[in-house]
Amino acid sequence: MSVSDLPALNAGLNAISTLLLLAGFIFIKSENKIAHRNCMVGAFSVSSVFLITYVLHKILVKGIHTPFGGEGFWKTFYYGMLISHIILAIVIVPLILVTMTHAIKGRFEKHRAWARWTFPLWFYVSVTGVLVYFMLYQWFPKVA
Repeated sequence: MSVSDLPALNAGLNAISTLLLLAGFIFIKSENKIAHRNCMVGAFSVSSVFLITYVLHKILVKGIHTPFGGEGFWKTFYYGMLISHIILAIVIVPLILVTMTHAIKGRFEKHRAWARWTFPLWFYVSVTGVLVYFMLYQWFPKVA
């Protein structure tokens, strides 16, 4: 595996996290608490591995930004999505930790209240992480 493989790996990790989040949501709506817990722990674990490999990639490329190759509407759309993704990716970490702490400590009313905010934001960050990868590396790569 090389440095250039890390963005695809990270997109894959985000996609897995997205699927685990969705499954966890479906399980809790059907009152399958064990499956819900397992999916959410899985999503947290996969997201943690993503964070490590994302930071590793940034260190290895010395923070160099990959330029976006799209123009017009797509450039505006991409940067709007990217900015919201970055801001919410920063915000989501403490929200996830607080939400999970309430669940671990058995404070399920507080867990539910926090999860109403945490889940949609975490889901958005996961989905947009995959979209950022595809837009940057697959659909609109910058041609040198």
